[in-house]
Amino acid sequence: MNGGAGEVDLAPARKVYGVAELTRRIKDLLEEDIGEVWVEGEVSNLRQPASGHLYFTLKDETAQLAAVWFRGDQRGRRLALRDGLQVRVFGRVTVYERGGNYQIVVRRLEEAGRGALQARFEALKAKLQQEGLFDPSRKKPLPLLARHIGVVTSPSGAAIRDILNVLWRRFPNVHVLLAPARVQGEGAAEEIAAAIDLLNARGGLDVLIVGRGGGSLEDLWCFNEEAVARAVARSRIPVISAVGHEIDFTISDFVADLRAPTPSAAAELVVRSKEELTEKLAQTGRRLGRALRETALVRRNRLLALARRLAALAPTRTVARWRERLNALGYRLGRQTEGRLRQAQQRVDELGLRLAHRLELRVRGLRETAARLETQLRALDPLAVLSRGYSLTSDEQGRILRRAADVTPGQRVRTRLAEGAFESQVLGGPEHGNEAKRGQNGRG
Repeated sequence: MNGGAGEVDLAPARKVYGVAELTRRIKDLLEEDIGEVWVEGEVSNLRQPASGHLYFTLKDETAQLAAVWFRGDQRGRRLALRDGLQVRVFGRVTVYERGGNYQIVVRRLEEAGRGALQARFEALKAKLQQEGLFDPSRKKPLPLLARHIGVVTSPSGAAIRDILNVLWRRFPNVHVLLAPARVQGEGAAEEIAAAIDLLNARGGLDVLIVGRGGGSLEDLWCFNEEAVARAVARSRIPVISAVGHEIDFTISDFVADLRAPTPSAAAELVVRSKEELTEKLAQTGRRLGRALRETALVRRNRLLALARRLAALAPTRTVARWRERLNALGYRLGRQTEGRLRQAQQRVDELGLRLAHRLELRVRGLRETAARLETQLRALDPLAVLSRGYSLTSDEQGRILRRAADVTPGQRVRTRLAEGAFESQVLGGPEHGNEAKRGQNGRG
């Protein structure tokens, strides 16, 4: 109720949000409960301003969703967007607070037709992961300096040229053995697996590089086949997977002992340049020499310190040192005692002055209070009123009489004047007016 006075308002208190507060809460709910998702729809209202960001709408028959793809997340984009294109996007659902509308911030985008391949990829990945093929504990370490390197790739592709250029530039006398295999199309997965098994059977190799250059998901699909994953997993030789560009991931990347973002990067990982090794040896030699000199210096300083301690422990020097300390302590004690006595006397003097001042103020205040109370008492004294011609009449019990009705005929009363008092007797009742008979023992 919230009616008139006295009524109690039983309605609950209302929570009133600000626009920004409510929008922020909606944004938090969307990001926490939905987060990152895949969404499929048709591109419309595509815009690309000078900033390089892409703004568009995903729609189907009954609904639409605003989308933004920031330029920094478009690295490696090979698909040209256009209105009407059916796509699948992966991103975070959030709220654009200034506009008050929700949107998806795109991280990845692909044509909708790629969905079947992606589903196969995820299924095989989950299967092999459950079997433990991605477990870090089964990864084999790479050799410090590989001298014999096996490569599984196409003999006519750019990948083998990139690998050889890096290897021979960094370490010209390294030995490379190529096991040629198709890296795209029907039957490529089986050829890659057979080449890995062949190099393992031959033996004598320190590491294997398995890979190819970049391409679409379809181009790289042979490295997502189970046959290749099983061959990499059973290899006794450490395997580096070097498939595609930096943003591309394949099943072989997860199974291999190490993933390289490109074939050139794989070659850089397996060998170090002669100049780098020479400099590394020189640095190690310099560090070793510095460590030996520092160790010798520490030992020398320790011996000198021990000699000084032995000299300091001589009895005569110890007695002299303690005598000096006692003299210094006695001098400091005398100075401190004298200073504290002066401070104590100064404190007593200060307290005496402060106490006398406070007592003087207290006496003065009490005198002023007594004078004020005396003045007030005189002003309130009822006898002071009598000096102006008034009188006080009381009955025999001393009660002050204020009305004629309070007395009866024959009653004796006492009247107080400014000077003296007298007694009288009431003659008449209140209706005739009271007449008092003056008593013989009155005064004044």
